[in-house]
Amino acid sequence: MCLGLAGYGVHPLIFGDLKPDYVDLIRALGGQVITLGRGRGYLNILDPGETRSAAARLTGDARRALLADAHGRRLNAVSALITILRRESPSDREETVLAAALDVLDDRHPGVPVLGDLLQVIKEAPASVRDAALDRGDLNRYHEITERLESSLAGLLGRGRLGDTFAHPTSEPMRLDRPVCFDVSSIDDSEVMLQAAALLSCWAYGFGAVSAAHALSDAGLEPERQYFLVLDELWRVLRASSGLVERVDVLTRVNRTRGVGMAMVTHSMRDLLALTNEEDRQKAAGFVERSGMVICAGLPQDEMPRLQRVVNVSKIEQQRLTEWSTPPGWDTTDNTVDPPGRGNFLIKVGSRPGITMHVDLTPSELAVNDTNKRWHKPSSAAVSG
Repeated sequence: MCLGLAGYGVHPLIFGDLKPDYVDLIRALGGQVITLGRGRGYLNILDPGETRSAAARLTGDARRALLADAHGRRLNAVSALITILRRESPSDREETVLAAALDVLDDRHPGVPVLGDLLQVIKEAPASVRDAALDRGDLNRYHEITERLESSLAGLLGRGRLGDTFAHPTSEPMRLDRPVCFDVSSIDDSEVMLQAAALLSCWAYGFGAVSAAHALSDAGLEPERQYFLVLDELWRVLRASSGLVERVDVLTRVNRTRGVGMAMVTHSMRDLLALTNEEDRQKAAGFVERSGMVICAGLPQDEMPRLQRVVNVSKIEQQRLTEWSTPPGWDTTDNTVDPPGRGNFLIKVGSRPGITMHVDLTPSELAVNDTNKRWHKPSSAAVSG
């Protein structure tokens, strides 16, 4: 889909590639690959990216709307990282304090602030932040109210489980005139919280940049560009902590009627409906329900009731999907036998009958879509009997 749309001039934007699956493709398209991870690259979630320069070129309501959108995204991104770190959302009062501190930071800081600057503003206790904290004129009370918030922010500055990936200036600014991939494959699967935090931060930064690009094109200051946004491994973020579903929903809001397509990828409905909180489960199911198109590959039989809750899948379609999930047969003479469902997909649009399709990749596509590279490397191990 990315490659096909690129042929029509639509820029694929991969906001977090964990394996990596997309790096070779984006490089082949002449795109930008941004590497993030411990000691490999940094992403400052307070960095407005293109928003600041875009706002300087805008006037009136367009400028105010873009700056308000950027403020909201940064606040939500900081709150989301705190949610991952604590495994619970910050309180309403803490979010109010964060919002006030961001306002102070924007007024004070001439350049691009980092999380350490935000923490310093909260420590300094300016009047507007104290008012937001409702400390009733008691500085000791203010410090009690903000103590846990300070501790959480300190945990995002390299002293906690998320390391310093989000504590420094952005290593490489994102471009909007070509395909882009954020490569976070250096983060090991065992670092569940860091993976979720990296994906969320990429989404926040990337969606903010797209909003800025749209604002400039609407004002006639930049050519109109179309984007295809890929949010892979959605389940990793949603399961990192309770309350993240709503934050993902807010972070990923973009006007898709203006040349923006978005693919949200997950392994199964089980991943979305296995969340601890019932409210989170309902919101996660809503991601699927609100999708203009749902594409399913092979799925096991026990997945059908969960899928049926959000997509009208007929008995015949269910049978087809379960048949595709059958593993390949045993073949002692040829170890390249494909599973029966490889390349098969069912497209569902609303309540219409599904469209079955089979995908065959051309040699050129296979060269940039090899997701099993490690298995192809020659092994140096010797086995003795």
